[in-house]
Amino acid sequence: MRRPDGRRHTLKDLYHEDTYFDFLSRKWRWALVSGIFLVASVVGLVVHGGLNLGLDFTGGTAWQVTVGAKDPSTGEIRDLLDGVGVSGAKIVIVGGEEVRVESGDVTRAQQEDVTAALAKFGGVNVSAVSVSEVGPSWGSKVSSEALKALAVFFLVIALYLTFRFEFKMAIAAIVAVVHDVFVTIGVYAITGFEVTPATVVAFLTILGFSLYDTVVVFDKIKENVPQVGTVRGLTYTAMANRSLNQVLMRSLNTSFVALLPVASLLVVGVGIYGALALRDFGLALFVGLLVGAYSSIFVATPILAWWKEREPRYRALEERSMSRASKQEIGTRSAEVADKAQAVPASKAGTTPETTAESGALIQPKPRQPKSRRRR
Repeated sequence: MRRPDGRRHTLKDLYHEDTYFDFLSRKWRWALVSGIFLVASVVGLVVHGGLNLGLDFTGGTAWQVTVGAKDPSTGEIRDLLDGVGVSGAKIVIVGGEEVRVESGDVTRAQQEDVTAALAKFGGVNVSAVSVSEVGPSWGSKVSSEALKALAVFFLVIALYLTFRFEFKMAIAAIVAVVHDVFVTIGVYAITGFEVTPATVVAFLTILGFSLYDTVVVFDKIKENVPQVGTVRGLTYTAMANRSLNQVLMRSLNTSFVALLPVASLLVVGVGIYGALALRDFGLALFVGLLVGAYSSIFVATPILAWWKEREPRYRALEERSMSRASKQEIGTRSAEVADKAQAVPASKAGTTPETTAESGALIQPKPRQPKSRRRR
């Protein structure tokens, strides 16, 4: 979108918060994009049968061993487990030497057999194989506490935003946060990444970030609300759109500063050092931060503007603005028609009658005056 002076936006305009991007003229576009995200999340959950819950939620046994002398493969480890009667286990190899195996239903004897087989495969003592057991009741408790924390979070946020701003802003912000949670869950469902307690912690973290970005936008909208009704032709949507442009640079800076260390965490911590716990935490943070930055502009604010325009005061301003714009357009067209009707080519004047293309008015040429003769 161009600026009012006709020139294109530059980075300097963005830096000085002097942009005029039209975010809210077609709210249905962002509703369609968000709808596609949500449908993809639901389809991912249905197709994959839910989330890939980690051992802390399902219960079971985990083995971890460092294999220094070999370059192990998943196929070799799976054949090894099949030899001791354990199938369907999750196998993760990190850094070419760290092997982690997780299995749900195993007996005490199978647990010892897997430990001995992994020690033999890695060429280490049995004591070098780390074995941990997690009961399903503990995993169920973690899930229950996480849901309780989420419910309390939404309740406290709704009360705070209602007190700080207004009820409609609180609902719009919560809808944006729920949107972020569902989209992030959809990414985990589609990719099949494991959901661990670290993922739950990351979920709660991104909720706070998403809410912070939305509050920044809503605070600017609240500051600009008194202009609606006092500035000629300014509607609530136009004011909200201007508010978004005023905080756009701040939102981009906040998102970039937050995403940069998380990206480093994924690249260095996971890609180079192979820290799986960092992967679970970092991926949820990275996706959540991106979606949160999107939702504060393209979900929360459009919902608020759409809802507020239904109020009688702002609806009347919107109708008045549309009527004024329509009259101005008609006046502009009438002026163009009049100008074209008067612009008759000089070469055709005084030859044949002409008809204007816009009005159909007949233009008669002036009759030629006979030359007077002098009497001698």
